[in-house]
Amino acid sequence: MDSAAARGYSSGLPARLENCPQDVDCIASHGQTVFHAPKSQHGKPNFPNATLQIGDGDHVAVRTGILTISDFRQKHVAAGGEGAPLAVYGDYLLFSKAREDRILLNMGGIANFTFLPGSLDAGAMFSTDVGPGNTLLDAFTQLYFPDKSYDAEGAIAAQGQVHEPLLRALLDHPFYAAAFPKTTGPELFSRDYVVQAQQRSNSVSLSPADLLATLVEFSAAGIVASIRRCFPTSDAPLTIYASGGGMHNPVLMKTLHLQLPDCRFLTTHDLGINPDAKEAVLFAVLANETLAGSNAPLGSSRPGIPAVSMGKISFAQ
Repeated sequence: MDSAAARGYSSGLPARLENCPQDVDCIASHGQTVFHAPKSQHGKPNFPNATLQIGDGDHVAVRTGILTISDFRQKHVAAGGEGAPLAVYGDYLLFSKAREDRILLNMGGIANFTFLPGSLDAGAMFSTDVGPGNTLLDAFTQLYFPDKSYDAEGAIAAQGQVHEPLLRALLDHPFYAAAFPKTTGPELFSRDYVVQAQQRSNSVSLSPADLLATLVEFSAAGIVASIRRCFPTSDAPLTIYASGGGMHNPVLMKTLHLQLPDCRFLTTHDLGINPDAKEAVLFAVLANETLAGSNAPLGSSRPGIPAVSMGKISFAQ
């Protein structure tokens, strides 16, 4: 089996798989999060972290005739993790480099980053969610502009002004003070969350452009504060490799550049991986590790990052 992506496919069912199962070692089906509820969010001390995923590996395996690995997040939760983010495992195997501290910043619906120390110490690395990435930007773009699924090129936000009282209200949540690693989702950072913050900050009449400009600043603030909190000082500049939809938003990226002037910004293109395919590649790596890897103690010096192989194996026969 190939050591990196294991010639597997992460999510989706290309029609050609049904005709050539012998060309594919396995399918890594990461599923779809329906509801994500870490203990810090659901607030019930007698209940564990929880996550609800859909996407049945048995159906994928039988339909395609290909061994399928699925349900990655459940094992992470069962072993004491929060089920997300899982990037740390693949990031370490693919992107670590001796003598260069790296941050792999992914800006999907929720923003998260993985820290890869130049020492290559597997116990020192970690991955954490830091707050909204695109989820609120997309939600309010769709609300105000039904013909748009997202604010392409940040064009609407670029026309607005940041509303500082609303920004402070948005950032006034215990999530931002919680210890790393941590996870969150649109269950918390929803339209209702923004509306409540608008009510507290007397900003319910903001124009769509001003609201989107403020939400861009909100996303950037969570990223910047988390990086500064983890790395208040550094002997060498940190290199940040961006991926995910947020890297295509020039307003967001400009804000990050301005607020992290001592960091060097690149993308995972510079590491040989298409930034828009990074998540798919990482889940293919997780599938390979389930079948042929070892339980390296990744992030073992921090609670919440269990050193476990993840994914259920579904046979085609």
